[in-house]
Amino acid sequence: MILHSGSLFAVTFATICSSLPSAILVSGNPAIIEGTNYRDFGGVGDEIPRDSYPEIEDPASSSRYENSREKFFPPRRRRIEIDEFEGNYSELQVVPSSANWRDGSYESAFEDDEEDPFEPTDLLPKNGTDKWLSKFRGFTLSGFVETIFTLVASGISSIVNNIVGGESKSSKPRPNRVTYKGHQLLRITPTTDSQVAELQEMMESGDDGLKFWTLPAKNRSTDVVVAPDMLSELKDSLREQKFGFKVLINDLQKTIAYQNPKMSKEQREDLVTSQGHSMTWKRYHRYADIIRYLEYLAFTYPSLVELVTIGHSYEGQPLKLAKISTGLTKDGESKPVVWIDGGMHAREWIGPAVATYILNQLVEKNSTYSKLLETSDWMILPVSNPDGYEFSHTADRLWRKTRSNHADLDSDNEARSGPLGLFHLVSHYTRWLFNRCEGVDPNRNFGYHWGEEDSGAASTDPCHETYAGPKAFSEPETRAIADYILANRQSIRMYLTLHAYSQMWLVPWGYTKIRPPDYEELANVARKATSAILKVHGTQYQVGASPELLYPTSGGSDDWAKGVAGIKYAYTVELRDRGIYGFLLPATQIVPTARETWAGIRAITRLVTCNT
Repeated sequence: MILHSGSLFAVTFATICSSLPSAILVSGNPAIIEGTNYRDFGGVGDEIPRDSYPEIEDPASSSRYENSREKFFPPRRRRIEIDEFEGNYSELQVVPSSANWRDGSYESAFEDDEEDPFEPTDLLPKNGTDKWLSKFRGFTLSGFVETIFTLVASGISSIVNNIVGGESKSSKPRPNRVTYKGHQLLRITPTTDSQVAELQEMMESGDDGLKFWTLPAKNRSTDVVVAPDMLSELKDSLREQKFGFKVLINDLQKTIAYQNPKMSKEQREDLVTSQGHSMTWKRYHRYADIIRYLEYLAFTYPSLVELVTIGHSYEGQPLKLAKISTGLTKDGESKPVVWIDGGMHAREWIGPAVATYILNQLVEKNSTYSKLLETSDWMILPVSNPDGYEFSHTADRLWRKTRSNHADLDSDNEARSGPLGLFHLVSHYTRWLFNRCEGVDPNRNFGYHWGEEDSGAASTDPCHETYAGPKAFSEPETRAIADYILANRQSIRMYLTLHAYSQMWLVPWGYTKIRPPDYEELANVARKATSAILKVHGTQYQVGASPELLYPTSGGSDDWAKGVAGIKYAYTVELRDRGIYGFLLPATQIVPTARETWAGIRAITRLVTCNT
């Protein structure tokens, strides 16, 4: 469903927005469906000065803080030694329990004989006779055939699981770590159609020794990770076929170890003691650290931050979203909302780092951005794919997808109906039973032009990194995001999803080269953002649609946000860099990347929120 221009909810910002030069205001209204008014965040509370923490000026707040000091800094009951994935060292780390980080109870992170800090929940529907019998209530021939095939495949799957040893989502043994010692990152530039076809054939071969970071395109660089036992043969083949190529990274594992400097136990303890959390922007943090920081913000700034669990991941981890608002306008009206999410692709660590940096700026430096908060509210989901994000820390640094296992499809998770749906179902089971691959690309799993495979926009192969899943919204993570956005779409004015890498500000559509009617307007807004980015550190970003600058993407979250949720300003932001490090961007670049990205977002927020 494509929504056309309609009216935004009634919001009056005449006084605040009149200061904007009329020349920069863009025309047109977003496509928004009328609905329930946006929630009342309540009034503005007393601010806790960031620089004076933990001393608080307001007596009531101070009393509350003193009474809860032990909850902020509870005694450490034990310390679990962990061999961090970033390098060959060990670190003492304690993480909060699933209930509440303020209750003083702690659990260890990834200790062999204990469970993870977030208890798995039975989020997905269970198999059962009552489930599959419901398939027959609306009988169709194609549905009947799919049902029979599903039951047969489910039985075969159970047999295979018994033979080879299947794992349930609730039994999560500590994964074996993938090493990339001796792997090289090659940048290959095809200049002819035949060379592009050759690279595509290599990519589709599914060889474990090749990992394509970017898709092949004529006269554009393609970054490929090559295993040591394939290097010599591949380089000889490339030279023979007159490919241009160069080595970007000589040993991937060394770069992985270098990327994220360790934090000593003393540094962690000092941070927790001095600021109530261990969050910094000098390293990439685990998911438990990020959750602890969100809960710290919500506890410390209750009148500004509300923490919402919008759903749970496949493995039961909470999807935590932070709402930032100073309340209603002076006229008692709701404010338009800016949505930001990061970490949809597990290995793109810079996304969650930038998202949490923006949270820090909006909340702990809220006095600096008081004007911005007068005209806009914010919804920030730092990590959209927590299972994959954790897996990229503990097992495979280059993991991209979710961690779901679609060996069984029940009545609530069936493939599309009709012949094409049956084809997808057969394809899914055949490939899964032989390869037992896990995960779905969440950015191919949204229900807008889902599953379109033209020019590599998505894949039906469960082992492929762009696998779209057995059906749209097969992943609990994408379902939770979509449900929450739809429930608040009358308020959300701009949708931003943070990815890496390429330094691009991508405009819809991703699934086709046909531009939306308001493309130029959206592109002009994006150019204002990239101009602001350029002024910070001189970083250059390109503006355009994915099929023009990168490759087609079907089932993407930005296309869905615009095409279904009706959010006019929907963008994918591909952060640093342009391939020197790629997904292994050093932690030293977190702050520069976050600063320039935040500058770009600020530059257009008042523009789009005041254009009502």
